[in-house]
Amino acid sequence: MKRKVFDRRIWSRAVSGEQTTLSLPGGLLVDYRAGEVTTPKWVTVAGQARCILASGYRWVHYAPSGATHALTVQLDAAGRIQQLYVDVGEASGVGVDGLPWMDDLYLDVVGLVEVQQDGHWRVTDTEVIDQEELDEALRAGQVTPGQHAFAWAEIRHVLAALHAQTFAPLEVVRRYLQDPYT
Repeated sequence: MKRKVFDRRIWSRAVSGEQTTLSLPGGLLVDYRAGEVTTPKWVTVAGQARCILASGYRWVHYAPSGATHALTVQLDAAGRIQQLYVDVGEASGVGVDGLPWMDDLYLDVVGLVEVQQDGHWRVTDTEVIDQEELDEALRAGQVTPGQHAFAWAEIRHVLAALHAQTFAPLEVVRRYLQDPYT
């Protein structure tokens, strides 16, 4: 298992960028805006090629307190959502540097979001990724059978909430982007 820290200030793809961390009543939000990006990052989500990082792009990460998942919403330079990304982990917290961390259990959910006319977001497609990484970690003894089962249970919980449009972290990020707490 690896510990992931949401900190994009030192990133080989970006020559520059700005990062702001906000403590909210329900968790910690990290807002990163890329400056100059040397190598744009492209991914495929639900069969669609999407650029999720280029100059001026923004990644907004929300780590709910005590949760076993965290959300990152990736936006282009014009503020259009390119994808959502949910990390699943066993434990999470805040480091001495004030940044959120998670003990990653490899499985993740990526998804597409449609902005409705009323400003609300609707998740339209989701995909579970990195199953092979979780299975390899189990074979290598990096996760236990219980952790493996927990990762799948948490993924099913996250998917159900995303499809029911009730995934609370997504609403926190939506509200923040509409009216930043700064």
